[in-house]
Amino acid sequence: MKYQTQRVAYWYFLAAMGLFGIQVLGGLLAGWIYVSPNFLSEILPFNIIRMIHTNALIVWLLLGFFGAAYFMVPEESEREIYSVKLAYLQLIILVVGTLGAVGSYLVGIHGGREFLEQPLWVKFGILVAALIFLFNISMTVLAGKKTAITNVLLMGLWLLSLLWVFAFINPDNLSLDKMYWWFVVHLWVEATWELVMAAILAFLLLKLTGVDREVVEKWLYVIVATALFSGILGTGHHFYWIGLPGYWQWVGSIFSTFEVIPFFLMMSFAFIMVWKGKRNHPNKAALLWSLGSSTVAFFGAGVWGFLHTLHGVNFYSHGTQITAAHGHLSFYGAYVALNLAIFTYAFPLLRGRQPYNQVLNMVSFWLMTGGMAFMTFVLTFAGTIQTHMQRVVGDYYMDVQDSLSIFYIMRFGAGIAVVIGALLFIYSQLVIRNREIIEPGPAVTMPGE
Repeated sequence: MKYQTQRVAYWYFLAAMGLFGIQVLGGLLAGWIYVSPNFLSEILPFNIIRMIHTNALIVWLLLGFFGAAYFMVPEESEREIYSVKLAYLQLIILVVGTLGAVGSYLVGIHGGREFLEQPLWVKFGILVAALIFLFNISMTVLAGKKTAITNVLLMGLWLLSLLWVFAFINPDNLSLDKMYWWFVVHLWVEATWELVMAAILAFLLLKLTGVDREVVEKWLYVIVATALFSGILGTGHHFYWIGLPGYWQWVGSIFSTFEVIPFFLMMSFAFIMVWKGKRNHPNKAALLWSLGSSTVAFFGAGVWGFLHTLHGVNFYSHGTQITAAHGHLSFYGAYVALNLAIFTYAFPLLRGRQPYNQVLNMVSFWLMTGGMAFMTFVLTFAGTIQTHMQRVVGDYYMDVQDSLSIFYIMRFGAGIAVVIGALLFIYSQLVIRNREIIEPGPAVTMPGE
């Protein structure tokens, strides 16, 4: 670690991992309710558990992004963070808002809009925290060195923060409501978050492989161009059935097929950088997570997204377990694994240690990735059967759900593997058995950096 203020990232990562644990446990509980529908139905209804599961996912990923920015920007800009106090204030607001949202859900207070259920005061808190972050990190970058990585990272973080404004727009007209809703949900995960992903992945590969910065930056700009080109108009694949003009069927279908390209480029980018790399970096676990993230993202967000994005297919499959399969694998690959990659790289540096617990960390990778892959296959088969029975044959919804019970049992088994892997990962980061200090004092640098 080269700059003192990078230590701010440590507390963001800790908070993120705490919510990560809550999120996967909530998902496991929700998975069991699919097997046993009346479980906790009066104490903790399924819709509340699902809110906690999805909201915890979004918040811990954002905490990871913010922490990654506070870790990366000082090194890229070659200066300390503008204000450490503002960074900690932002973290406090986000944690208090998260606890407040969960508390409100448990007593039945929520907005009712999927992913945007937060009470109004929590939404304002998130907006304030985002503005604090943008000011703090922008002042740091403006006063220091500018690089392609910081440019792309800032573009992604500015855009995702500004798009949050649409979370406050909740018109009575259902078509308008869903249109603005997708401006947040889709343009986050399939446009602006992709820029953040590309920037963090570029930083990691630059550090782990030793490839020339010019090569990394050329790839980065190509990925960004394709992500924005496909992701913005690709939003149209959600507009098919909500009352918007019919041309969105074709705009959405055509540009959604292009959304595979940036994820394929990111996967290619990662493997080519490793192939060209000149550095034998000691943190093998971080490299595994980086390669795994780009690969699983390509299959989850790219391939599985393409499987049911064309409007002729989407007419039947939308909202089935095929959607759940795509959502789980894409979020895991593109953003969960990426955050775990930056945690794995940064934690040894932030704690002044050599890379530690790497075997345990890599075991957690294979457990989580294997569990998520199996869950995706199971849900894909379940969704295919559901689509035929429910949307083609016309069987009743609950009759179809009863026929899918074997798939839900297998999905729950896959969820157990994911949870065990997540807990192993958290343990591998927090518990240090290797007491060797790399270098006394605050400035710690990995061999080869």
